[in-house]
Amino acid sequence: MTDQEKQDINSLDIRKNMIRRILQVIFTVIITAVILFVSSGKIDWIYAWIYTIAYVLISITGAFILKPELIAERGRKKENTEKWDKIISLVMLIFWSALYIICGLDIRFGWSAETSLWIHLAGLVVFVLGTVVVFWAMVSNTWFSTTVRIQYDRNHSVSDSGPYRYIRHPGYLAMITYTLAMPVIFGSLWAFIPAAIMAILFIIRTHFEDSTLKTKLAGYKEYAERVKFRLIPFVW
Repeated sequence: MTDQEKQDINSLDIRKNMIRRILQVIFTVIITAVILFVSSGKIDWIYAWIYTIAYVLISITGAFILKPELIAERGRKKENTEKWDKIISLVMLIFWSALYIICGLDIRFGWSAETSLWIHLAGLVVFVLGTVVVFWAMVSNTWFSTTVRIQYDRNHSVSDSGPYRYIRHPGYLAMITYTLAMPVIFGSLWAFIPAAIMAILFIIRTHFEDSTLKTKLAGYKEYAERVKFRLIPFVW
């Protein structure tokens, strides 16, 4: 096989997995909206619409600023995902869904007291800032995948630029931030329960991911000695 043929196959694979990722995002947006509106019993729930529109705009922004190779990686079938990550990811999906359901039920039955407009907007601002940091991490880390795996097929190496100069898992810090902002956007105190559990699961994931990378990814152990903080700069 010639180099040109290999390049053509690689380009075709990237396009196929990019399309897969786009379809995954569209499906996620639709399912999220359905869960929110069905559980709340209201189609005119303004904060659900604001969140959904923000989600769509953020996804479109990502399509423009992220490298095609990274989008393709996030869409491809993962063949060597760590077993422990499959378990954590499944549990996280359950609580992620629970968060949306509880938010909707809270609106339907009025479990939480009404909050001021500025509180909802503050939650939205924190949510957007969290996604900005995630994008910063993605732009800085070509191997930012949806699952924990050593990407031998993509010449996986250590990323130490951008936010990775300060903490080892900036993406998880941002995800924790915007997950905890979601109950504020929707005005649901009860939704902080699944959100807090999600935050704990992200912290657990960083522990196992650190151990995996130190063992299997060349140069990561030295990187971890150089960048000592896992999630919070100058703290931990």
